[in-house]
Amino acid sequence: MRAMPPESPEAFRAPTGTHDLLPPDSDRWIEAVSVFARRAARYGYGLVVTPVFEHRDVFERVGESTDVVRKEMYEFLDKGGRAMALRPEGTAPVVRAYVQHRPTPPWKVWYVAPLFRYERPQKGRYRQHWQVGVEALGVDDPQVDVEVIALLAGYLRELGLERWRLLVNSMGDPTDRRSYVEVLREHLLAHAADLGPEFAERVAENPLRVLDSKNEAWQEVIERAPQLTEHLGAESRAHFESVQRGLDALGIEYELDPRLVRGFDYYTSTTFEFVSDALDAAQNAVGGGGRYDQLAEGMGGPSTPGIGFGVGLERLLIVAEAEGAVGRVAAGLDAFVVDALGVGRDALVLTQELREAGLRVDRAYGGRSVKAQLKLADRSGAAFGVILGADELSRDAVAVRDLRSSKQVEVPREQLAAWLQAQREFDR
Repeated sequence: MRAMPPESPEAFRAPTGTHDLLPPDSDRWIEAVSVFARRAARYGYGLVVTPVFEHRDVFERVGESTDVVRKEMYEFLDKGGRAMALRPEGTAPVVRAYVQHRPTPPWKVWYVAPLFRYERPQKGRYRQHWQVGVEALGVDDPQVDVEVIALLAGYLRELGLERWRLLVNSMGDPTDRRSYVEVLREHLLAHAADLGPEFAERVAENPLRVLDSKNEAWQEVIERAPQLTEHLGAESRAHFESVQRGLDALGIEYELDPRLVRGFDYYTSTTFEFVSDALDAAQNAVGGGGRYDQLAEGMGGPSTPGIGFGVGLERLLIVAEAEGAVGRVAAGLDAFVVDALGVGRDALVLTQELREAGLRVDRAYGGRSVKAQLKLADRSGAAFGVILGADELSRDAVAVRDLRSSKQVEVPREQLAAWLQAQREFDR
């Protein structure tokens, strides 16, 4: 057998556009997901878990004219020759699950999932990133729109974020949108000759995709474009006004943004986006979503209204760091057991007892000296060092050292777990 050449060390790196999440940053990630899970549960949402990959057809409902489908989706043929795609967004798989399993509506679910898009990596935007979100299917009521928006607004506040704004708009119903698209296309085509072939191509495919473009050369034309809200029918206008009244009733401030169309073709009626003033204006979206009342029907299911949102966790944590409000980051260890007896068995038993009592506890291994164990205890970030010494053991007690102040007390062994728990509650 011919020997393989040695691999370059550079080959063993995370792929471009991905990143490793390591402690202690992963503690912030876990807490952000945990806060979301608890909040979603208070609103009556249960967890849904869908496959990382789906049949490509599922994501074609996002919109063939969108960059996600045209340029960014990771696609492959499986061994049976079927066209598959890695999940590029969170809503379509949940709606597919609804159509397949037909749960009793209203169906309210939340998810945490990795998404995959082949796009230019930048801060807070990765080719694999994580998202939390909710979907509510089966109710066409503007107060559900308000509930979903309120869930996300409260989540941002619960994480300690303050420098955000809520933008809202309405995409109307399909009839409203068709009428508006023709008016918009006429306006945009009047400027196509001056703005180049890419502009003309996008107008031809879907004029709405021009509105969410960040191309600076197009912005003046976009700003002068007719507004979608001027073309809403009576029913769509009543729905949107009801959403605004609901937000007012809850004291949730918002701004009307007639250019807000979001990035997917399935949106109807209410659309919304939370943006952060702590980020650069070009990439300041924290999360958002809207209604998609025809998506289930497009997948062969019954006519089912739906609304949801998604929040990118990487972007969210960057915002939290920029605001100096990183949420309730999980604390370090409650205690680090130091074995001054050199036997090992007592340390093994005590560590397990404390863990089973609900405390975060670690210890050293490998027969290290007491001095080396105390150094490890300091580096671990533990609040206390629990020292198993012969003198204390003869009195069925342990020495507990505050690793921040170096003060030391003796605590009866049977009271140790309760003592540590009380200190943890006091520190909170």
